[in-house]
Amino acid sequence: MSTNISELKNIQGFIGACLVDSESGLMLASETSAHKFDLEAAGAANTEVVRAKNAAMKALGLDDAIEDILITLGSQLHLIRPLANNPSVFVYVALERANSNLGMARIKVKSVEGTLKI
Repeated sequence: MSTNISELKNIQGFIGACLVDSESGLMLASETSAHKFDLEAAGAANTEVVRAKNAAMKALGLDDAIEDILITLGSQLHLIRPLANNPSVFVYVALERANSNLGMARIKVKSVEGTLKI
């Protein structure tokens, strides 16, 4: 089992990140910057986002998998990326919108996701 997500701290504009089991809503790993950010609450809430998207795909008859989900807020970007080797577990990353590069962040999250084994 490998749950090291510490490399995500190197993303420009990093606020926080966690690894979440979407079946239970439990956080398996977390990293934060100096910002005050409730990763437990964010992980649990985004479990519902992942569940809702999976239910929508099923209702639409889509035989596909989520690569990532982007939520754009006024001041933040939130990325959700299920693990390819275990789609019930996802990486969640919160970034400062003004100080981040979405393309580079997605590349880094994908890279870290590829190292995780659950």
